[in-house]
Amino acid sequence: MEEAYGRKAVPVNIPKERPSEYYGMYVFNRSQMFRYLDRSTYNALVNAIDNKKSLGRELADNVAKGMKQWAMDNGARDYSHWFHPLTDGTAEKHDGFIEHDGKGGVIEEFSGKLLVQQEPDASSFPNGGIRNTFEARGYSAWDISSPAFIMGHTLCIPTIFISYTGESLDYKTPLLRALNAVDKAGTAVAKYFDENVNHVISYLGWEQEYFLVDKALYAARPDLVMTGRTLMGHESAKNQQLEDHYFGSIPSRVEAFMLDLEIECHKLGIPAKTRHNEVAPNQFELAPIYEETNLANDHNLLLMSLISEVANRHNFQVLLHEKPFAGVNGSGKHNNWSLGTDTGTMLFSPGKTPTDNLQFMTFLANVMAAVNHFNGLLKASISSATNEHRLGANEAPPAIISMFLGQQISDAIDRLVNSDDDTINFANKEGMKLKNVTQIPELLVDNTDRNRTSPFAFTGNRFEFRAIGSSANCASAMIALNAAVADQLNSFKAAVDEKIAAGEQKEKAIVGTIKKLFAENEAIHFDGNGYSEEWKVEAQRRGLDCESSVPKIFDAYLSEDSVAMFKRTGVFNEIELKARNEVKWEMYTKKVQIEARVLGDLAINHIIPVATRYQSLLLDNVMKINAIYGEGGSEMAEQEKETISKIARHMFIIKDVTEKMVNARKAANKIECEREKAIAYHDTVKPCLSEIRYHIDKLELMVDNEMWPLPKYRELLFIR
Repeated sequence: MEEAYGRKAVPVNIPKERPSEYYGMYVFNRSQMFRYLDRSTYNALVNAIDNKKSLGRELADNVAKGMKQWAMDNGARDYSHWFHPLTDGTAEKHDGFIEHDGKGGVIEEFSGKLLVQQEPDASSFPNGGIRNTFEARGYSAWDISSPAFIMGHTLCIPTIFISYTGESLDYKTPLLRALNAVDKAGTAVAKYFDENVNHVISYLGWEQEYFLVDKALYAARPDLVMTGRTLMGHESAKNQQLEDHYFGSIPSRVEAFMLDLEIECHKLGIPAKTRHNEVAPNQFELAPIYEETNLANDHNLLLMSLISEVANRHNFQVLLHEKPFAGVNGSGKHNNWSLGTDTGTMLFSPGKTPTDNLQFMTFLANVMAAVNHFNGLLKASISSATNEHRLGANEAPPAIISMFLGQQISDAIDRLVNSDDDTINFANKEGMKLKNVTQIPELLVDNTDRNRTSPFAFTGNRFEFRAIGSSANCASAMIALNAAVADQLNSFKAAVDEKIAAGEQKEKAIVGTIKKLFAENEAIHFDGNGYSEEWKVEAQRRGLDCESSVPKIFDAYLSEDSVAMFKRTGVFNEIELKARNEVKWEMYTKKVQIEARVLGDLAINHIIPVATRYQSLLLDNVMKINAIYGEGGSEMAEQEKETISKIARHMFIIKDVTEKMVNARKAANKIECEREKAIAYHDTVKPCLSEIRYHIDKLELMVDNEMWPLPKYRELLFIR
């Protein structure tokens, strides 16, 4: 393992140009479209993108011709439809730009038909029973709103993925539906305040947290390789307790990796902007400039592929698991979400005029109502077998959805709801002068603080959905959130219009309706400490969803309210929802099953033999002491005897619980219902993992360090 230490940073080939000069060089963006497409095709494509219209086949042929030429000019040899199956990852099948020329050779061709539509196998991806194994046909179709890009020598075309019968088998299809729904509903409400609004745009800024470990040490940990997390390992004497890693100086090896990653991101049009050390040792974060939600989600998935490739060049392994190490912070992917109009107004920003402030409070009230009504669904959208380890532990938000607003916003809501004064005013950012520090300029204080314990916090002009896990597809949370808000905005619009039709003045109708929304949905509003035990009791009293079993949390997708909401917004039909939940339960089961198999193997075939060997050495030592000192040596050997007894006890429990775990797994595997099987794995198999780990970790402290078969936390968690 010593070869992993003292490695120097891999030299990075830093472009001489500024980032602005090579940014997006491998993206078929509007600049490249303008160069490679004729004017009429370019104008038609831009119009279709901006106004969410379909593109005719003839225009598609023209786009394909220009796109192929651009791709080949940049070294591409093949193309692929790039889509997001229900695996939280991406998928692609590569085809070359070649066709027979009729003369024994080939020519490079790429038609509009190939650009617009392909046929991947729909049965071999998770589909929840929508497609049988013998029913293979499925379709991928071009998403014109997300630009094509080149990865390596492949032109990647972002697409949706649907079954032969039209149901979505991916994340992009329902995400686009949810974004269209919030656009339509949001625009209708925004027009109360500005008739010039034609579109409401959903924005997303993700913050990707991750761990880095040395590649050689990673390869020596079968649990990391197979599951993405350490299934055993006693905590290091030093971990994050000194709080010295957070925002600390970035190690040179890591900085070289980060710089290399940023350059590759910028070439692919990913606006990577922020990088820093996170709280736990070896934990880091990358965050981009905010973008339209669909594009931002594509960029995050692209980053998740890219980051592993770049890390490999620097002899690192990236860990995107939510909780790869016990006892230190896990990794999240905070989703900063906002809504804005095509006229440039951010709908979650308090304004300078009464109208602006009324608009802000209108959208705030509707988000509050949506999050309250569908808090169980939002929790289900971020739940998984991996995120289950993170939520509620080491600075991660709890598995109860609540909404933080901050003092100033909360006070404004109280004044509005509890008085007859309908005027809404917010103070501008106030100046704060530091006492006795004359060199520092006046600081501007925002109208809200940040709450690290809140899973859904208002942070100035956006909401930070902090509960998403680092390995997740952002689309899962964004689908649920945008759909729920769209549905609530539609309900709000209907209520206001009814009052206006009855003769009530528009502003009065709006104010009256949002007062009602704030009052009825106060239960979701919580500005306190989400980590406290008191909050769990209070949340239960308020009627919030406090379920902690992930397989049962998934039930929220199939509740009567959720099914009706998704149907009203056109995001999912009931068949799609049922199929997705089958996938979620199946994935939960398989991930716990893999962990149980890996831990069982490590416990019986790695740890027990080593502990037995060390125990034999101690027994041999006791016998030698007794042989030399006779009865007088018994006191001298007492400590070794105690250690031998403890080792024996830990080994006995490890073997016993491992057998119990295997039997529990066998019993659960006989259950045909995916939901009941997942619940059985949660209730009977998963607890064994923690119990086995406890005793292995005790043995780690007792067995000779030279004999221990796996790299320890003190080696894994500190980059040298």
